[in-house]
Amino acid sequence: MNSVRNFLSVYDFTKDEIYDILLRSAVLKAERGGKNVCLEGKKIGLIFEKSSTRTRLSFEVGIVEFGGYPIFMSSRDLQLGRGEPVKDTARVLSRYLDGVIIRTFEQERIETFARYFEKPVINGLTDLYHPAQILTDIFTVYEIKKSSCEAGIAADIIGNLKIVYFGDANNMANSWVSLQAMLGFELVLAMPEGFEIDPAVKEDSKKRGGRFLISNDKISAAKNADVITTDVFISMGQDEEKEKIDKLRPFIIDDDVVKNAKDDVIFLHCLPVHRNEEVTEDVFERFSPVVFEEAENRLHVQKAIMETIF
Repeated sequence: MNSVRNFLSVYDFTKDEIYDILLRSAVLKAERGGKNVCLEGKKIGLIFEKSSTRTRLSFEVGIVEFGGYPIFMSSRDLQLGRGEPVKDTARVLSRYLDGVIIRTFEQERIETFARYFEKPVINGLTDLYHPAQILTDIFTVYEIKKSSCEAGIAADIIGNLKIVYFGDANNMANSWVSLQAMLGFELVLAMPEGFEIDPAVKEDSKKRGGRFLISNDKISAAKNADVITTDVFISMGQDEEKEKIDKLRPFIIDDDVVKNAKDDVIFLHCLPVHRNEEVTEDVFERFSPVVFEEAENRLHVQKAIMETIF
């Protein structure tokens, strides 16, 4: 069985390693275009069972910039799409590749692959977690906040934040919960009554001393927020659920939310955005420079992750 290091959730890094990733991301961003061939000669597979723009391109570009060879495979390209067991595919690909990035459905699916693949595995998104995105989000916040702090110490900046997530209890909400357990900032999840975080996610957070609040009042949740963030209301691979959207619609991020946050509040969205569903057109466009900086930062943070894992 596989004993190499993987990145399947933020829990695969220590707190110190997460801060090292953030600092290294800043260096890689500043030095982009310089010579770094840490993946020279390495063949990195990208197995994507879900469609992607930012995750696929940022990982592919990052591999190329590090001198490696990205090999993209959709489920249509593999026998996985015809029912071959995940463990069989993993055991075959481990004889060809030096590492794999997977974007798939159940967390159990990527964990099974990692058990049988004899090289490192990185999570490019599952239904449970999106760890590369969440490290990008907190890096983007740190990048902005450190410029206004006399001492840009990452732990001090991030540990004192109030971050409020609006919307569904999906993989991004779960990822914020997991990151909070590691870094200790204040986290509020603003979502309708009856929406709950996955029990396994809550238990993993609790074991690590994590704490978060669920609020059914979006205005009070936003009070004094340093960061407000959201995701699409219906996650990829789910059927359109009108009843669910109707419940979530009152939690749209609008001017009332922004006015109750801090004056220098940061708005994040992992994209793609559904304007006037999870965020109003006006609020999104007002904060769009940060959102698209966040999108670019996927490249730099994921390069730092790959440097560590591969």
